[in-house]
Amino acid sequence: MPLSERPNIVLIITDQQRFDTIAALGHTHAYTPNLDRMVAEGTTFTRAYVTAPSCAPSRASLFHGLYPHTTGVLRNEERWHHSWVERLAGAGYRCVNVGKMHTYPYDTSVGFHERYVVENKDRNHPALPFFTDEWDKALWVRNVDKPSRVSYAKRDDYQSRLGAFEWELPEELHADNFVAALAKRWLQAYPGDEPFFLQVGFPGPHPPYDPVPRYLDYYKDVDIPLPKRTSADLEAQPRALRELREHNFVNDHDAIWHLPDPTPEQLRRQRAHYLANVTMIDEQIGQLFDKLERRGVLDDTVVLFTSDHGDCLNDHGHSQKWTMYESSVRVPAIVWGPRRVMANQQLDGLVSMMDFGPSILELAGLEPPEWMEAESLVPALRGEAWSGREHVFSEHARDLILTGTELMTMVRDDRWKYVEFFEDGEGQLFDLDTDPDEEHDRWDDPACAEVKAELARQISLWRANSHLRTGAWLTQHR
Repeated sequence: MPLSERPNIVLIITDQQRFDTIAALGHTHAYTPNLDRMVAEGTTFTRAYVTAPSCAPSRASLFHGLYPHTTGVLRNEERWHHSWVERLAGAGYRCVNVGKMHTYPYDTSVGFHERYVVENKDRNHPALPFFTDEWDKALWVRNVDKPSRVSYAKRDDYQSRLGAFEWELPEELHADNFVAALAKRWLQAYPGDEPFFLQVGFPGPHPPYDPVPRYLDYYKDVDIPLPKRTSADLEAQPRALRELREHNFVNDHDAIWHLPDPTPEQLRRQRAHYLANVTMIDEQIGQLFDKLERRGVLDDTVVLFTSDHGDCLNDHGHSQKWTMYESSVRVPAIVWGPRRVMANQQLDGLVSMMDFGPSILELAGLEPPEWMEAESLVPALRGEAWSGREHVFSEHARDLILTGTELMTMVRDDRWKYVEFFEDGEGQLFDLDTDPDEEHDRWDDPACAEVKAELARQISLWRANSHLRTGAWLTQHR
């Protein structure tokens, strides 16, 4: 069967999935047979980094092809209304979002013809805007209370669980299963025959870490790596990160009561629940592949998989994201597509996760606009010569959680990672060749002064080039 010029495109984004959660990539403590299939039959970028370590700025960057300082979305709940999805829709694609996108407002179209919005699993917090999503409605009509930090806090062991709980409602009502069911229903029911762009946003493995209990069986006897955290590491962290830890000790974000000194048993339980959430999602991805096959379009579909950021899971003593550690900013990135994408190809060149944007446009036969700061990965997908980026960047502004700095910025090259905090001259510098776990900060090491100065210069060059390149976009969207 000949390939069409415009394939269907499915973009799967999980929420808060670390890079080290896929068995086929060497992380054999995870059980991920369907993601393993994508790795074996597609192209994987093993060093992909988000442009911001929280949901909205990372996603806004992906769907614009621009860095957060250009989109103006540098923290959650900042407004964004446009995306390159508008270009796909204008070119004749049927564009559908099922699940989490984390736009703001949550239900703005950003180019989609249809949106079935499911947001964070736990929004039961007075600081979050009120919004009723599709999952809320499904629970309400069944007269079921959604589990949240309010209901979990009634448990005697709430403060010892580190956000790890078992799902007690029917399996089909779990957020990740619900989102997958909606996506599968759309694939079954939609009567059109034009090419489609389907974005599936799983709310997990973002906390609460709440798998259906049977998925925990996969991790009963598995040697799960425990967090990298030493007293020397914790004591050496910059003031902004120490303040972040203190904040999380007194705020139970997403039903996590963070502890300063959790036991190995508590840490293992947290990670087992998190990985069980990943395995749940992996099973649903397999079912999406089955539904594409039943619709008769699998061989003419490209599937991309990634996450909006990672989760420290107590690495370096931190909860969730909001840091520039590898477990927070490095994510999976896989592209699968018969006869369009090289199979069994793992590439270790540096990639910015937002590079999926122009890649999708190019796969759809569209030319990415010149103002995009993201770079198409299509040459790499075809097996052509490709070396990746020289540098990747990430940034995040002060919010209600990261309160200790106005702006945190990261740059990493093939070997070094540099993190600076805007106001106080503090930062972090890691040699990832000799210190992949980021336990030995070289910020004050005189032997690293030249490396430090060069990476600071790269941030200055990056911001200047960014302003020059994106002027046309800024003019159009004032």
